[in-house]
Amino acid sequence: MDGGALYNPRTVEEVFRDFKGRRAAMIKALTTEVEDFFQQCDPEKENLCLYGFPTEQWEVNLPAEEVPPELPEPALGINFARDGMQEKDWLSLVAVHSDAWLLAVAFYFGARFGFDKADRKRLFNMINELPTIFEVVTGTVKKQVKEKSSNSNHGSNRSKSNSKRGSEPHPRYTKAVQSKDEDEEGLEDEDEDEHGETLCGACGENYASDEFWICCDICEKWFHGKCVKITPARAEHIKQYKCPSCTNKRARP
Repeated sequence: MDGGALYNPRTVEEVFRDFKGRRAAMIKALTTEVEDFFQQCDPEKENLCLYGFPTEQWEVNLPAEEVPPELPEPALGINFARDGMQEKDWLSLVAVHSDAWLLAVAFYFGARFGFDKADRKRLFNMINELPTIFEVVTGTVKKQVKEKSSNSNHGSNRSKSNSKRGSEPHPRYTKAVQSKDEDEEGLEDEDEDEHGETLCGACGENYASDEFWICCDICEKWFHGKCVKITPARAEHIKQYKCPSCTNKRARP
């Protein structure tokens, strides 16, 4: 396989890069290179697995011979269901199992190299910022963005900041920390349309689709998370966000 013994990410950032590489590879197999993937999953062959590598390359191959394998094993026998299901349903099923395998590999490295509770939580939060392979393959992400954006346009009683962020599940911030794989271009285009003219209230720079932003509930200005030292995890627990400027104004006698 890809030789886990040769590549052992030891930090949260390294494991996350490993996760993103494998994820990008499997998304290729199930989207842009799906015809090649379909042909390789020959039902006449033995149990086959879809492997994604950190190099963003994929392969369909037999399971590892050694037991236990160096890394957690992907779902076995994906080829047998190829001709027994609708192609769309079959690809969705492979995508779900691929998501499960990616998490298993990431947390295998975490356990192997002694990640503590905080590191495991940080790793999961980083992973959870990305759409699942299933969401990408089925188009769920783009549908959610469009539906929520459309709903926000009809909310005439909502504040300016809320309507501006209608495509996001949280009313005060946008979590756009995502890789730039081709499968996510549609989602990034939606973000760019909504925030293209937005400037950071701290540094004055434009909105970028790969950055985390948060909006002040008082002055309704947007800020880069890094400029106001707010992380996506911290933002989850903020009921009403006040930027440094508004906080200082309230603090004056």
